[in-house]
Amino acid sequence: MRRRSSLTVFLVIGFLISAEPVRAQLPAPNAAGVSAGHIHMIVRDPAAHKKIWVDLFGAQVVTSGSLELLKLPGIFLILGQGEPAEGSIGSTLDHFAFRVKDLAGTSAKLKAAGIPLTRDDSLEIVASFPDKVKVEFYPAPTLAVPIENFHVHFYAADVDGLRAWYAKHFGAATPTTTNPNAMGVPGMSLSFRKTDAVQAATKSRSLDHIGFEVKDLEAFCKKLAADGVTFESPFRDVPGIGLKIAFLIDPAGTRIELTEGLARR
Repeated sequence: MRRRSSLTVFLVIGFLISAEPVRAQLPAPNAAGVSAGHIHMIVRDPAAHKKIWVDLFGAQVVTSGSLELLKLPGIFLILGQGEPAEGSIGSTLDHFAFRVKDLAGTSAKLKAAGIPLTRDDSLEIVASFPDKVKVEFYPAPTLAVPIENFHVHFYAADVDGLRAWYAKHFGAATPTTTNPNAMGVPGMSLSFRKTDAVQAATKSRSLDHIGFEVKDLEAFCKKLAADGVTFESPFRDVPGIGLKIAFLIDPAGTRIELTEGLARR
């Protein structure tokens, strides 16, 4: 049976304002009050993952006691220590992705770090991070920063129903008329792929959940409840750190954390 330390369960309370300013850390919310927030992984060796993100991509480490999170433009990464049930492939959340200014340079860095690449060309890199966390990288040579958050990719049987759920409850919108499979909230594109294979729920896997930052989270949660959404863990104000959180699971099985206060970090 997989075990987690108590620190993993409460890792979210480790957010602390950095002494250095962060450029456009999280975008302004949409009309529903929602924007990108964080990606939370459960991994055997958080230090090994942290080294990759810090050394290769310049992630900024923010600490509060023994708890850490990693800042990259537009997103936070959180690494909880534990024994993941499996990797991201085969779950409802297959991978997450970044845009990078120098795709060839990114490829070289990943190879030098010994990270396997299952695709490596001028259009896309698909990497297998430790604990079978799938991460993709796409070229964006006009970026003002070396790397920025891009998308998360859902695999599900009923993608139409899943898109409609995110549109209704999170204000996710189709960014272009030419790509109906993609939607988005500020700072994060949501991509969907139909699959007839049964996909596992994300909880307890190495890519455990995604997070959205929400303006006026308590009122937002009340609205979700009124619309029939069931919470895995209801709204609560975490004492002493100015952070409010709630957990729910989407219709396909993807675990979601809602936060308020992360944007100030």
